[in-house]
Amino acid sequence: MRTIFIVASIVVVGLLGALSYFYPPVAFSFVLVGPVVIRGFQDLLQRKQAVRRNFPVIGNFRYLFELIRPEINQYFVESNTDGVPFNRDTRSLVYQRSKLDPDTVPFGTKLDVNSVGYEWVNHSLAPHHVDPKTLRVTVGGPQCKQPYAASIFNISAMSYGSLSKNAILALNGGAKLGGFFHDTGEGGISPYHLEKGGDLVWEIGTGYFSARTLDGKFDPEKFKDRASLPQVKMTELKLSQGAKPGHGGILPARKVTEEIAKIRGVPMGQDVLSPPAHAAFSTPAGMMEFLAKMRDLSGGKPVGFKLCVGKRREFLALCKAMKTTGITPDFINVDGGEGGTGAAPLEFSNSVGAPLRESLIFVHNSLVGFGLRRDIKVICAGRIVTGFDVVSRMAIGADICNSARAMMMALGCIQALRCNTNDCPTGVATQNPELVAGLDVTHKEVRVANYHRETMKTVAEMVGAMGLEHTSGLRPWHLMKRTGLAEIHHYGEIYEFIPEGSLLGKDVPESFRRPLEAASADTFASATGGA
Repeated sequence: MRTIFIVASIVVVGLLGALSYFYPPVAFSFVLVGPVVIRGFQDLLQRKQAVRRNFPVIGNFRYLFELIRPEINQYFVESNTDGVPFNRDTRSLVYQRSKLDPDTVPFGTKLDVNSVGYEWVNHSLAPHHVDPKTLRVTVGGPQCKQPYAASIFNISAMSYGSLSKNAILALNGGAKLGGFFHDTGEGGISPYHLEKGGDLVWEIGTGYFSARTLDGKFDPEKFKDRASLPQVKMTELKLSQGAKPGHGGILPARKVTEEIAKIRGVPMGQDVLSPPAHAAFSTPAGMMEFLAKMRDLSGGKPVGFKLCVGKRREFLALCKAMKTTGITPDFINVDGGEGGTGAAPLEFSNSVGAPLRESLIFVHNSLVGFGLRRDIKVICAGRIVTGFDVVSRMAIGADICNSARAMMMALGCIQALRCNTNDCPTGVATQNPELVAGLDVTHKEVRVANYHRETMKTVAEMVGAMGLEHTSGLRPWHLMKRTGLAEIHHYGEIYEFIPEGSLLGKDVPESFRRPLEAASADTFASATGGA
């Protein structure tokens, strides 16, 4: 569109100039054409708004229409499982924080505090001052040689290929400026992940991108070379993701450039489809041994795995494998079924995989029940945008929260829902060079860092208002919920939280008895023959 505008401007101005020479009254047409051309070149030269830069003149209409009626995206209008509408101002909040605009609101809450499902945290009459810089968590169990002190709020997995090179550069630059980590996604480590020097969590999916042989198997030497890079702080084995669990990743052929094909080690001209399951192991115990291999090859850096919770016995089988092999991951990343993606079948996005809240509580309980929780940090992701989102997830079991959707919005994503078409108008989720060029890295990396910093400030203020000194002090009873028109409970009353070690003895909680009996460290299938 930029090229079309430049060519059209030259042609129109030249033509009008020539006509004016022969018929002077035509010169008055410059009164109309001139401001349009000037505005168009202003759009091309400015770097703050990618839509205007990519679509000179006509891109301004988006902002004009937004003055009349702010854009409201389906993700924030739909109701959650309790029937409580998502805050329609959520995306505006991200924009405001990333731009350092005031994010306070007049006239109190815009939520219906009397509706069933409304949630809040109780404050204390003895609040504390909490420095946001202290809100870090050390990841690394007894078997880890290079523990990593992570921010409690980071960039969730988004691959180069799904996102543009400029988006990756801006995200990683923001992570560098703000002192938080950037999950690479399963698409491998690209030069754009490394250029800015931000901390990385390298995600290894079923396609083993950046660490694969020609036939798609795991390559230990390639993995060792990449995992040993100083920017790579942790490695994460991806079992599944919330938006399409059990399906495998999808990168449409139209987004596969020669560079992406080289980075991933895949052919051009066809969709890149990650297998649904891993080829490097086939049993829970085998997976623990593979994690130990990854940790050894990386020089002892923290290693963990990511999953969307499905069958409970399968996760309990992993816990049994940890006990029988003596091998434990340093972290587990729980991805909720409400997580986003650039491309997935509708049925998988809507109806496969457990939601984050239930998944997080189950994983936390399982680790506590097996006596493993103290050595394993729990990361979570799935529609985490605000400071309250962070606090509420940490109250029910998380140590660290990751966000993809909000970080994309900080980049300038307007949720045009064109991620899978290669036509993203803001240059975030496209490989079209003209659209990518509209995203200015220097400007957007600052916005990502701003959003992170301002949200961390809010988290620190909320935790301090609750009378706590760190997010590690958050517990289920800190999070309140209206469960009926005249009923209020905290999460410790709504959900079961089991005692430490209670899955190791004979007095197993009834809610865990059946899946625990069906779980085996030697197979992902049911040990009792049932589902």
